[in-house]
Amino acid sequence: MKKPFEVIAIIGKPRDQQAIQTHRDLYNWLKFEGYQVFIDDRLADILSDIPREDFSSLIELGKAADLAIVVGGDGNMLGAARVLSRFNIAVIGVNRGSLGFLTDLNPEDFQTALKKVLDGEFITEERFLLEAEVHRHGQVKSHNAALNEAVLHPGQVAHMIEFEVYIDKNFAFSLRADGLIVSTPTGSTAYSLSGGGPILSPSLNAISLVPMFPHTLSSRPLVVDSKRRIRLVVSPENRGTQEVSCDGQVSLPVSPGDEVHIYQSPNTLHLIHPKDYSYYHVLRNKLGWSSRLF
Repeated sequence: MKKPFEVIAIIGKPRDQQAIQTHRDLYNWLKFEGYQVFIDDRLADILSDIPREDFSSLIELGKAADLAIVVGGDGNMLGAARVLSRFNIAVIGVNRGSLGFLTDLNPEDFQTALKKVLDGEFITEERFLLEAEVHRHGQVKSHNAALNEAVLHPGQVAHMIEFEVYIDKNFAFSLRADGLIVSTPTGSTAYSLSGGGPILSPSLNAISLVPMFPHTLSSRPLVVDSKRRIRLVVSPENRGTQEVSCDGQVSLPVSPGDEVHIYQSPNTLHLIHPKDYSYYHVLRNKLGWSSRLF
């Protein structure tokens, strides 16, 4: 019987020695199991005992592999997702970070769970991304994708900014605030949650808009259909420059008078989990929710 995955990519950035050892252990175990294995070339200098021809760039890995195993925390998964979502590749995470909302496998005992996944025992989820564009004088000046959130904020120095929010072509509200978090369901347990936003089930086709320290108490989080196009019109009276932050990793500069367009990406992340995965178990575990009463 044909295996669901034949070419496997191991992805991650140089971290501590424990994480590097996890990359090495994964590579050796997968090779022993008979898979064709490639590794993120950002690790080539550190993993010098592995043949150079087995290293490739993230884009080449996305093109060649059936499955990507991301080693690290949620930050590593976010960075990989923005690239890998362009390709038809399944993605699973080995948690070497602190939270691990997106990374399921235990690095100390990955073999048992991963063997079942490689044998076809897994759950598949499609997680949508956002596209963020900065428009100036009718032209797109910069753009990037975000799996968690796109955030309009003042940049390095915290101060109040003013902007108008449109949903599709309809004016929704104006805001004086420290910024606005536009979040996917995946990102609803990240920065949006710390800003008082709602937790959205990952299967929802919805986007949340969460004001950051608004000047009026009537400002509240708003949830809209993910097919809606969010347009933020930045006041020309704002001081200095602002920026749009994608997943807290990529910053797009925004000047007074610019528009920021945020909409659902045509690309999706093909995330897979072991069969015993439960989103609500993850929430209970990570957020410290109470266990069963009876």
